[in-house]
Amino acid sequence: MTNVLRPHGHQRTPLPPETRASPLTPSPGSATPHPGGSPTPPGGNGAVKKRDPFFDNAKYLAIVLVAIGHAWQPLTADSRIAEAAYMFVYAFHMPAFIVISGYFSRSFDMRTDRLQRLVTGVAVPYVIFETVYSYFKRYANDDPGYPISLLDPWYLTWFLVALFVWRLTTPLWKIVRWPVPLALAIAVLASVSPDIGDDLDLQRVLQFLPFFVVGLMLKPEHFQLVRRREVRILSVPVFAAALLFSYWAAPRMASSWFYHRDSVQELTAPWWTGLVMTPALFGCSMVLAACFYAWVPRREMWFTALGAGTLYGYLLHGFLAKGSRFWDWYDAAWVNTVWGAAVLTVLAAAVVTVLCTTPVQRVFRFAMEPKMTWAFRRDAAELARGRTKKQPGAATAGDGKAAGLG
Repeated sequence: MTNVLRPHGHQRTPLPPETRASPLTPSPGSATPHPGGSPTPPGGNGAVKKRDPFFDNAKYLAIVLVAIGHAWQPLTADSRIAEAAYMFVYAFHMPAFIVISGYFSRSFDMRTDRLQRLVTGVAVPYVIFETVYSYFKRYANDDPGYPISLLDPWYLTWFLVALFVWRLTTPLWKIVRWPVPLALAIAVLASVSPDIGDDLDLQRVLQFLPFFVVGLMLKPEHFQLVRRREVRILSVPVFAAALLFSYWAAPRMASSWFYHRDSVQELTAPWWTGLVMTPALFGCSMVLAACFYAWVPRREMWFTALGAGTLYGYLLHGFLAKGSRFWDWYDAAWVNTVWGAAVLTVLAAAVVTVLCTTPVQRVFRFAMEPKMTWAFRRDAAELARGRTKKQPGAATAGDGKAAGLG
């Protein structure tokens, strides 16, 4: 920051007060602290820009699809239609969410404040929720022997591990020549490597990696392309074809292919199918994600503000999603009817919507977005600014170079 000297006299214009961004409020061009954040896309001129409602809308709608998919899962055993709808949604809802997470991670580097936000917005929530989920499984599922381990993510917490790893590798993807093909090659190799094991859910981390890298490579104009009217029209037959294919594939293909959590050998398929299925699923998911983006509203909607709270909805709805299985809610006869499935769909959407609201964010912010200023050392520049504030007038016009001038 430069200082402008007055044309007469030796007094200098005082520096404006520092506007250091908090770990919870990303500055323009910074990476989002977690998938619930939605700053202006990086790459701007440094001025504060209005948030694009498109991205908040996309995140909210994607998280609603996640909750609906979890509500449908118990119905898939007895209904081909439910299985087809489940496979269709699972083919693109997490890829679409991960692409946006990558897009808002484009400016991530090893700068101190961004590393602090990564710790407070991703690592700490993982530790808290992995621990709480483990105790929840112990007592809600009457499984007192279930181990509590931070190395084996349970249920939804795998995404926090993945986001932490992906974001740390962001500088690497910026310097390689062919980032997306390289990430896809890593995903293919992971899919044929059963020895990777379950530690930190690395299969998912590596197999979903290409979607994050695609997001890193995207620019605002790419999202403008999929929001064109002709793309929206074309997406209708594409969605219809995908639904028909899902109905055909439901009795022939395991939906676990879309989880990307297992090697092909663990899915009882020959190893070479990983060389085919991984790129094929990647391509299908990207096409369907583009069709999804085409139908995301571009203007402010009643749910736009909820896009900033998607991490809350994502992690908190898991207790109800799993609890419904532990407590046998799906044993009721009405649940396995058409109208029962419709009620479950509306209920899942309503629950996750409530969990994204501001009051819920206030209650759980201590776990999702802790400030933790006590845990980090203040950097040298910040300490120097503090000393300057305590000694006003210590710097004179002759101190211009020391103050950052010239």
